[in-house]
Amino acid sequence: MASTSSTLSISSSSTLVDTKAPRHMAASSPQCVTLPSLPPPPVHSQNHAGKTTAYCRKFARNVMAMATGEAPAEVAVTELPEIVKTVQEAWEKVEDKYAVSSLAVAGAVALWGSTGLLSAIDRLPLVPGVLELVGIGYTGWFAYKNLVYKPDREALTLKIKATYKDIIGSS
Repeated sequence: MASTSSTLSISSSSTLVDTKAPRHMAASSPQCVTLPSLPPPPVHSQNHAGKTTAYCRKFARNVMAMATGEAPAEVAVTELPEIVKTVQEAWEKVEDKYAVSSLAVAGAVALWGSTGLLSAIDRLPLVPGVLELVGIGYTGWFAYKNLVYKPDREALTLKIKATYKDIIGSS
């Protein structure tokens, strides 16, 4: 079985040129690479295409059976990850699936809209710098007010735990 090789070279203008391809197109435009065209696809009747498809499916099943060492009817079922099982169980417990789905879609739309809004604000000339300074100032004020002294830290911790219990509920 003989193989033909084609040499490719890169010229100084960083264009790819096939040295064995005909150069009638390359003379008019040095950036073009000429490649031989593919032959037209063979025309098959519908009946032959159906037989070929069925044969390919049967062949794929046999290969799968040989690879697993099992009979073709007993293809191994992969086990779902634990997180998928947890999500499925939580979805089964939901009573109003329409409302939850609507909230998820509304949340996705709100997220998309907020990213558009933030990118628009970011393009304004002075606003991003001013907002960054406001953020740095508020962070410094919050750290001084709540984190520097021990009684303030303990009060913040208690407030966070109380808020957590209000959200989650007592269990």
